[in-house]
Amino acid sequence: MSKDYLSILEKSAPENMECYFIGIFKDNLLVGISLAQYINLSQVNSLGDRDHCFKTAIKNFLFKRFISNVLIIGNNMLTGQNCFCFSDTITIEDGIATIHNATDAIKKQLKIQNKKIHLTVYKDFLTTNSTLFKTPNYKPYYHFNTQPNMVFNIKESWHSMDDYLGDLNKKYRDQYKRARKKAIGIEKRKLSLEEIQKLHYKINELYLNVAQNAPFNTFYLSENHFEVFKKKLHDNFLFYGYFIDQELIGFNTLIKNGKDIDTYFLGYDEGFQREKMLYLNMLYDMIGYSINKKYKRIIFARTALEIKSSVGALPIEMFGLIKHKNYFVNLLMAKSFAYFEPKIEWKERNPFK
Repeated sequence: MSKDYLSILEKSAPENMECYFIGIFKDNLLVGISLAQYINLSQVNSLGDRDHCFKTAIKNFLFKRFISNVLIIGNNMLTGQNCFCFSDTITIEDGIATIHNATDAIKKQLKIQNKKIHLTVYKDFLTTNSTLFKTPNYKPYYHFNTQPNMVFNIKESWHSMDDYLGDLNKKYRDQYKRARKKAIGIEKRKLSLEEIQKLHYKINELYLNVAQNAPFNTFYLSENHFEVFKKKLHDNFLFYGYFIDQELIGFNTLIKNGKDIDTYFLGYDEGFQREKMLYLNMLYDMIGYSINKKYKRIIFARTALEIKSSVGALPIEMFGLIKHKNYFVNLLMAKSFAYFEPKIEWKERNPFK
C-alpha cells in the first residue's frame, strides 16, 4: 500500500484495468487508504488458450454477457490481504464500512461513463477477519473460498540453504538433488533495468507462454510492466533471468515487502521447463535468497499448490465476497461460482523430518 507501489499500478496497469485510490478522512486528516480496480473482462480471453471446447466457449459467452464489468476492492495482481490500511484513529469496523460507501461512489462514477458494474468483489481476506463483514451492508454478498495462499515460513535456525536441506527428509532432499542436477548448464543472473529493457520482447513472450496456459485470466500485463517496476522500486524489485548459451529461457520476479518476500510474475519456455525442472529450481532459488537475506516469510501465492507444498510452503485459507448487480442472478451465486471456479484437488506434502 506504499505510494511507490500504488504509483506503479497507475502507470503500468493492464490495458483492461483502471485503478481507483480511496482515501478515508476524519476531521480532514487521512486515516485510511484502500484500492479498487475496475476490470473489463470482455477485452481479454479470460479462459486462456489451454482448453478449446464447447464448454469453454459457453463460459466465455457467459463471461462477456453477464460478468464482463467487474469492480474489485483489493489488489487483483497480488495474493493476500492487500485491500486496506488504517491508522489507529479509526476502528477497522468503521474503516470497512466507509470502504463500502466508497465502493458505491465508484460504481456511480463508472455508470456515468456507461460502465455498469456486473460483479463487485472484495478480494483476499484472512478467515480470522470474516466477522468484520457480518454487517447489513455485506449481507447480500456471497462468501467464497478459492485456492489458498501458499506461504513459506523461514525458521530462525536456518542461516543458509544447507540448514534448510538438513531439515528435509530423504525423499525431498533427493528431489532437491535431482532438480539441481537437471539445472546444470543454466546460468542465473539478476538483471538491471537496462537488461530488462534490452530483453523486453523475449520477456513478454516467456510471460505469455505461462499466462495464456492458465485456466483463468482477468488481465495480461502491459509490455512495460517490469520496466516501470524496476524504475520505481529499484533494488526492492528483483528480476532474475535464466539463460542457456546466452539465450533467456525463463525469469522470475520478487518484491521486497518488509520482512516478507512476495513472489511476483514469472515466465519460461515450456520445453526447458520440463527438461530442466526450471520452475522447481526457481522455487529453491527463492528459498535460498530469502534465507541468506534473513527474511521471515516467502509469499508464494496461489496456483501450483502441490509443488510449492513439496518445498515446504503451507496453505493459508483466504476468503472473498462477491455480489452480482442482478438480484436473481445473485441468488444463484453459490452454484454459478462453483461452475466457473471448480474446486481443485491437490495433496498437501510435508517435506520436513
